[in-house]
Amino acid sequence: MTRTHDYPVTVSWTGNRGTGTSSYRDYDRAHLLRAEGRADIESSSDPAFRGDPSRWNPEQLLVGAAAQCHMLWYLHLCSLNGVVVTAYEDHAMGSMAETADGGGAFTEVVLRPEITVAAPEMVETAGRLHADAHKLCFIANSLNFPVRHEPVIRVAS
Repeated sequence: MTRTHDYPVTVSWTGNRGTGTSSYRDYDRAHLLRAEGRADIESSSDPAFRGDPSRWNPEQLLVGAAAQCHMLWYLHLCSLNGVVVTAYEDHAMGSMAETADGGGAFTEVVLRPEITVAAPEMVETAGRLHADAHKLCFIANSLNFPVRHEPVIRVAS
């Protein structure tokens, strides 16, 4: 049986400077991303598109979602396969190409997790489980561009 899950969010534009979108430069790109029971995420567009550099932008959130999903699946698979992860940090990078009409698309996301495992005999399995996590990741399976991973695995000292 297939289960479905819904994820309601609300996006509220907060960037009306008094004249709305009367011209491209007359409004702020500020907005709030909201979901019931959670803290608001102050967001904007990328600074390249007149956004506030102190706020999250949709492109960062997309890369973050891909990195989070991979990490959560990876940690789950490690726990099932006897790999004790003691630290995990991903320095993910997403690349987007603009098109002549001002649009664009992501060309790839590269995940670069740095993982520490408890014992040397866990390293091989820890490396292999990245491919399995990628196959199961809801976000990676929903994207139309490559999501690659370049893990570094260390043994705790």
